[in-house]
Amino acid sequence: MGDMAIFPRPVSPKSALGDLWGYFRQPRQHKWPLLGVSMAFTWVIVWTFITDANTNTMPTRNKIIYVQSWDANRSDAAIILQQKMDLARRDAILQKNQVEMQKIADAFGIDWRKDEARNTARRKEAVKQINAMLDQRLVKAEAESKPGAQPEVAKP
Repeated sequence: MGDMAIFPRPVSPKSALGDLWGYFRQPRQHKWPLLGVSMAFTWVIVWTFITDANTNTMPTRNKIIYVQSWDANRSDAAIILQQKMDLARRDAILQKNQVEMQKIADAFGIDWRKDEARNTARRKEAVKQINAMLDQRLVKAEAESKPGAQPEVAKP
């Protein structure tokens, strides 16, 4: 047990390379395709590790975020009207995206019609309630913006 070699006794790097060279010198039809497949598989694994090492590790460049700037003196009524327009735009985009997802569901054979009917009814009811709330706020804001109107004080 005193001298422990890295390789077991019958194997040495010289004999291992000799065995490999002897294998490749033999006329076998499958040796080159198998060598190619094994090398390709090895490089796919190495490439995957290299790609994964660079994923989400690089610093991001300056990201530009565009925001709308609003007049600081705009009235509450103008803000509420903008909210109503944004709600309508959001609902239109949601319906457009829903049609696209329905096409994908049809391609995969997913039955979506029952859920769509229920969810559309819920969405329409929610939009109706939000619009009613915004209409109430709009009436209140327009009443407060008229000359001589007293602002409503919150009651505890």
